[in-house]
Amino acid sequence: MRIEFDMPQGLEEQLRNVVLTTVKEAINHHKEQQSSKEWMSLKEGAAYAGVAHNTFSKFREMGLRVCEIDGVKRVSKKEIDGFLVSNSH
Repeated sequence: MRIEFDMPQGLEEQLRNVVLTTVKEAINHHKEQQSSKEWMSLKEGAAYAGVAHNTFSKFREMGLRVCEIDGVKRVSKKEIDGFLVSNSH
């Protein structure tokens, strides 16, 4: 279904700018939250390390330490950074 209507001159551009600005702000807010977050889920940790979740699981088998409390698993940025440095050649 296609709906068409007449808009006052300039309204389409204003709407486009509002949407783009809002999306950019949301992305920046998300990036700020991620960069300031010390403890992450395993999925977030894998993204932080820039690897797939399966590769991140292999990192755990290789000695990456993960905190688990009542079934909730978290990994710290410091632990990931240290693990990557210690396994660099």
